[in-house]
Amino acid sequence: MINRLTDTLNFQTQALSLRSERQRQLASNIANADTPGYQARDMDFARALREATGSSAVPGAMATTSKSHMAPLAGARADSNKLYSTAAQTNLDSNSVDMDRERANFADNAVKYEATLRFINGSVRTTMDAMKSHNAA
Repeated sequence: MINRLTDTLNFQTQALSLRSERQRQLASNIANADTPGYQARDMDFARALREATGSSAVPGAMATTSKSHMAPLAGARADSNKLYSTAAQTNLDSNSVDMDRERANFADNAVKYEATLRFINGSVRTTMDAMKSHNAA
């Protein structure tokens, strides 16, 4: 029983940490929207979560099925989940930040971050309530 609780909390903690890292990356993209030559970056969240938790599959994970999907960024293992975003249209300054996409991703990630945080808080609260009721009996 306790292993299930800690496994669930560990999974959610990893997810929260990765959501935080993704939010930082999306904020960096937005901040560099006018930087000539800046290449927008993102992460493959499902793959990063699988690697962080040692899981072989994450429910709802999608496969890359098109050449227009983001390509992996070459580099260190820590960067293995970071991807370059493909520009929706070409810019004269070679900047690949699409503000509409970045804002949508930022808002989506913020909602998922908040949901993960609420789940963790709810799990801890439920566990504490269960321990209190057991001690009172």
